[in-house]
Formats: sequence, C-alpha cells, structure tokens
Amino acid sequence: MHRHMAAKRLPPPAPLPSLPCACANLRRAARAVTQLYDAALRPAGLRITQFTLLQALAIAGEPMTQGALGELLAVDSTTLSRTLGPLERSKWIRRVAGTDARERRLELSAQGRRVLERATPAWERVQRRFRAALGTREWPALEELLTAAVTAVRGA
Repeated sequence: MHRHMAAKRLPPPAPLPSLPCACANLRRAARAVTQLYDAALRPAGLRITQFTLLQALAIAGEPMTQGALGELLAVDSTTLSRTLGPLERSKWIRRVAGTDARERRLELSAQGRRVLERATPAWERVQRRFRAALGTREWPALEELLTAAVTAVRGA
C-alpha cells in the first residue's frame, strides 16, 4: 500500500426525495438542522433549544412572560416548561415579578448571559457554515419562507 495514495473522494449524496406531506418535509429539515447545531453547541454544554431560549431572552432585553416567549418561538407550553426547567435549575434564567402579583416573567441571569456569550462563537461558526452550504440567494429566501409558513399556519 502506498503512503502517498490520493484520498478517494466519496460520491455526492443522492438527492433526497420530496415527501408528499409538507409537515414531514419541514420536520425532516428541522431534525437535520437541529442535529447540525446540537453537534456544534455540544462542547459548550448546550443544545440548540436551550441556546435559542437564552438568545431570545437576551434579545428581548427585558423580562417576558412564558406565554410571550412561547408565542415568539411557536413552542407549546408543555414543551417550553420542559426546556426552561433545566435552565432555571442551572440558574441561567430566573423568574421575576411582573406587572401584577400573579404574573411572573422570565429573564436571563448574569450566569445565563455568560453561558450564552461562551456558546455564541460556536453558534456563529455553525450559522456561517449552514448559510454557506445553503447559498447566498437561498438563505434569505429560506428565512422569508419559514416566517411565512408560521404566519400561514397561525392564520389557518
């Protein structure tokens, strides 16, 4: 065996067939993208679902209700509670009083902000990689189409 043999190139992957169901196509894409981002964020000890919640709270800049956060991210209350629990136990987020005694709002804690800051470079790298793989024309079109899909479903 020669030490200087050229590496064999793998054939390009076969194109994926479109599935007959819009939901199945979206879920397949979401799973593939989630796996990509989860792998990139794993060294920071985060999953993309957790990173997204921290990032959304940081962008909000002020405490928000769990309902408002769920509405922003199109996440049902049960799933959101399940994802928020570990963040709260880790003290990355905290609940604060709202405008009345019954209302509780969520905000990013100082520790959560540090976790987000440490994970952001990995997120930025995977975001650039995904954008480059998708292409400069397709990226904005994808963002627009996904936003339109959420809007259409909410109006259906």
